[in-house]
Amino acid sequence: MTEPNSEPAAVAPLLGATDIRRLAEEIGVRPTKTLGQNFVIDGNTIRRIVAAAGIDSEETVLEVGPGLGSLTLGLLDAAKSVVAVEIDPVLAAKLPETVRQWRPEAADDFHLVLSDAMKVTELPLQPTSLVANLPYNVAVPVVLHLLQHFPSLRHGLVMVQDEVADRLAATPGSKIYGVPSVKAAWYGHMRKAGVIGMNVFWPAPKIHSGLVAFTRHDPPVTHATREQVFAVIDAAFAQRRKTLRAALAGWAGSAAEAERCLVAAGVDPTARGEVLDISAYVRIAEARHPVDA
Repeated sequence: MTEPNSEPAAVAPLLGATDIRRLAEEIGVRPTKTLGQNFVIDGNTIRRIVAAAGIDSEETVLEVGPGLGSLTLGLLDAAKSVVAVEIDPVLAAKLPETVRQWRPEAADDFHLVLSDAMKVTELPLQPTSLVANLPYNVAVPVVLHLLQHFPSLRHGLVMVQDEVADRLAATPGSKIYGVPSVKAAWYGHMRKAGVIGMNVFWPAPKIHSGLVAFTRHDPPVTHATREQVFAVIDAAFAQRRKTLRAALAGWAGSAAEAERCLVAAGVDPTARGEVLDISAYVRIAEARHPVDA
């Protein structure tokens, strides 16, 4: 009787600090604040992110801002395929070479799109998951844009500025509950999934990063359009210290019309926007845009 092989399976290598700096030097790249480039240089952090994302081996993962490829390699280990959207042409040109060198067996499962993620509306494959280390300055618009244009995205995990992570996952009644919180709730359930320290990045940012996990659900059932609902949300938080009657006066055309819409929606006109959930905003939009208008 032979003894079973008890040796653990070899763990595929990931890019470390030395590798990242060498790759950057090879192509003459210095991380820029303009593009929000902070490259992850710690393999354990990559493994933590990939594990927290809960990726199925049959999934296609969408990665935004792959940079030098540190997270990309970890995603290729877990998923069936990866579609990476990169805005920087110099980084984009190097990435396929890095994949071929470090994951030759997965090279055909990697697809690169050179584009601004805010302008992408088509991809070579339909992604089911979004996993990305997003630039702090565009994180919320990118997430909302991708959820809007790619309904195939069923779940995901994004790394953003910790404060932004808290806002995305905030619930009604919280002081940090605002436009990102409500608009994200149109698409799915957002939750804070962890905090990432500063020293696992190069260059190290001055603030912590937060992980936000999401699970998609169907949008609210309503005759109002998404644009109509989002217009109410924008108006309510543009002057968040005001009552909704006052804050929505411009949106409705007058304070009296705003009050009428609020009462019809079952919302207290003296309340503030931060106490309403997405369903309340839907009802307000419906009151302003009745189906038989």
